[in-house]
Amino acid sequence: MTMGDDAPVVTSLVLPILIRPILSQLERRDVVASQTLRAALTKAEQSHPGLTYDLVMGIIKKGDINVNMNESILRLQGAATDTDLIEYRLNRTEDAFQELNKKSAALKRILSRIPDEIADRKTFLETIKEIASAIKKLLDAVNEVVGFIPGSSGKQAVEQRKKEFVKYSKKFSTTLKEYFKEGDRANAVFVSALYLIHQTNQIMITVKNKCE
Repeated sequence: MTMGDDAPVVTSLVLPILIRPILSQLERRDVVASQTLRAALTKAEQSHPGLTYDLVMGIIKKGDINVNMNESILRLQGAATDTDLIEYRLNRTEDAFQELNKKSAALKRILSRIPDEIADRKTFLETIKEIASAIKKLLDAVNEVVGFIPGSSGKQAVEQRKKEFVKYSKKFSTTLKEYFKEGDRANAVFVSALYLIHQTNQIMITVKNKCE
């Protein structure tokens, strides 16, 4: 079982990307049970961040299953719905906010393809170009939203998130260079992509908190 190499950031993604889609399937059979579990797990995760990750890893360990959580969560990101990722979506109806929703979702969707495409060098190089373009479009969308944020402290908070995002974008680029130079570092690419997803989510949460 691959546990020690899991990125700490994975803990924040297990609930929305792994658990909620399962609960959505359960909802078709038992709405009350699904909603009760969703509320309980969300509350528990808020009180004890990482609890759902520990729960899942405990089950995996008990079953003696070999799984790379970084790769699995990254791949599952592509199948997550707006309902599963509700805390990372903006409710404001202005074009700037809806555009930021689209650009953040687009970047995460492209990143989620990495596990399936990394082994094919030609395809992966094209995906990297898509990621670079999606990163630029996301930053442009953030800049458009900043003008709607009231107060200097709110604007500064979003600008700080943007700086963090840029920092992890550069780390992602460095990780890719190391991967192509050394090879056999796919997990490092998965981890770096997850951090980019996490930073994207942090931008969305901060904008949401300052504007809604």
